[in-house]
Amino acid sequence: MDRMHILITGGAGYIGSVLTPMLLEQGFQVTVLDNLMFRQFTLANCCYYEGFRFVLGDVRNRKTVEDLLRQADCIIPLAALVGAPLCDRDPDSAVAINQDAISMLCRLASPDQRILVPITNSGYGVGEEGNHCTEESPLRPVSLYGRTKMAAESEVLARGNSISFRFATIFGMSSRMRLDLLVNDFVYRAYRDRAVVVFEGHFKRNYLHIRDACRAFLHGIANFEAMKGRAYNAGLEDANLSKLELCARIKVYFPEFTCLEAPIGKDPDQRNYIVSNARILATGFQPEWGLDRGILELKKGYSLLPASAFSNI
Repeated sequence: MDRMHILITGGAGYIGSVLTPMLLEQGFQVTVLDNLMFRQFTLANCCYYEGFRFVLGDVRNRKTVEDLLRQADCIIPLAALVGAPLCDRDPDSAVAINQDAISMLCRLASPDQRILVPITNSGYGVGEEGNHCTEESPLRPVSLYGRTKMAAESEVLARGNSISFRFATIFGMSSRMRLDLLVNDFVYRAYRDRAVVVFEGHFKRNYLHIRDACRAFLHGIANFEAMKGRAYNAGLEDANLSKLELCARIKVYFPEFTCLEAPIGKDPDQRNYIVSNARILATGFQPEWGLDRGILELKKGYSLLPASAFSNI
């Protein structure tokens, strides 16, 4: 049997730069479509693999996508403007890339082509205190980013033959690093500045290491028939933490780190919820990276990074 051919849009981004080589190592053929908007050179090592192909292009270009779909068995659409600040800065592009391009992909893909889409659990917006958000909880996104991703998920699941992963806030090292993600940001500030000012420190989120996010895709491919047609929260069961609780965990590894809560002002991202990941755990998926292991990885990684911004904002 021929090797499965996977098309990844946005495959040179934060997640894709980890996922692409992971898929190639597993023997898949992988085509990456990316516009390299951050001028990154993160997939150079993938050229070693005969099954790797890179296409410089835009996910909004119908002909480009149509041509690439002809060879694909499975599509992982990572291309997106990620995060509330970036989407607010360019709302038209956010809708066009995060939502409209996914809609076009669903129309162009044949019914037998599989789609595994990364969404976000930010769609839960503000949860009910003490109650875990499950995949059946109301979706109340509080940002344009959340709204575009929820709309994309709806279209993907409606077509059938698809899986949606509602990822927790991702952390961890990538060759296309992002410092604006909460854990990455706080650890970077602990490493560089020894201090951080936190707005609304009681706000809670769930977290997931980037390598476990990539492993979720591999798990979905391997168990596709049993998992298809549903959304899955994907995060750490022991990491539904407030910002202040996260700071306390980081301080264990950076004793001089000081976390100050601002008495006034608001976080522009008003998410506040705790999440249950029971559904994906019931399929046999288990994260391998805990928060503490990830903090140590980031501490090591930041010793390699220049003091410059790797950010989506």
